[in-house]
Amino acid sequence: MVNSRLNANATMLKKLLIFTLVMFAFGYALVPFYEKFCEVTGINNLLQPDVMVQEDRVDTARWVNVEFDANTRGLPWHFKPLQFSTRVHPGEPVDVMYEITNNSDREINGQAIPSYSPRSLEKYLKKFECFCFTQQTLKPHETRQMPVQFVIEPGLPEDLHTVTISYTFFELPGGVSAIKDE
Repeated sequence: MVNSRLNANATMLKKLLIFTLVMFAFGYALVPFYEKFCEVTGINNLLQPDVMVQEDRVDTARWVNVEFDANTRGLPWHFKPLQFSTRVHPGEPVDVMYEITNNSDREINGQAIPSYSPRSLEKYLKKFECFCFTQQTLKPHETRQMPVQFVIEPGLPEDLHTVTISYTFFELPGGVSAIKDE
């Protein structure tokens, strides 16, 4: 009886070891499969440098004026672009900075919502970095500069010569008050 139990345990241990090795190999093999899946579907393509800027796709034959706008709704913040416009070739990467200041005596959470003019710009605008991707928390009287990196794709209709990128900050719940009730 003891022998049969030892044999059963040894058999189970062998099966578990084989199962563990197969699962490890399966997990290891999923990495290239996942990368290929992401490449095919376009998921997570921001990490691939060839997707970010393709020099041969820059349309140097035309210019687009890009205007920047900044607004707040119900926030005691001062929000502005550090440059109000730029002129770019479609396909050329653009870096701009925005500046925001919390003019209140309390910490505030905010979220920027982008809007575009004309609305069709959204199809041709690819952002690589933007403060609008995440919630922003500013301490009392804090000033922060925030980058936006994007490219306007060369497929932008040729009759569009001026476009506007606008951000509006809204307050989010969860700001911690700097003034404590006693």
